[in-house]
Amino acid sequence: MKNIIPFHDAIGHAIAARQAAGQGVVTLAANSNMLNSVLDLFSQFATIGGGVWLVWGAITVGTNMKDQNGPGMQSGAWQIVGGGLIIAAALLFKNIVL
Repeated sequence: MKNIIPFHDAIGHAIAARQAAGQGVVTLAANSNMLNSVLDLFSQFATIGGGVWLVWGAITVGTNMKDQNGPGMQSGAWQIVGGGLIIAAALLFKNIVL
């Protein structure tokens, strides 16, 4: 039972061994904001994607109004709603606190 190494010590030994062997090791500094940056980036992409989806739905409604195509207008209207929901979800996702 004396040879049991705590998990954090085992990771430390593995990192030291990789560094001694000349292999690259990527470590994060304490209190790193990398995860927050990733979440913000994801939220920005989702917001932009939702906006593009919403605009494309508006274009679909407009072109189908011109042709008096009821099912096409309905499809475009639901696409607008979907774009709005994507934007709302992205903004709510941005408020996650870690």
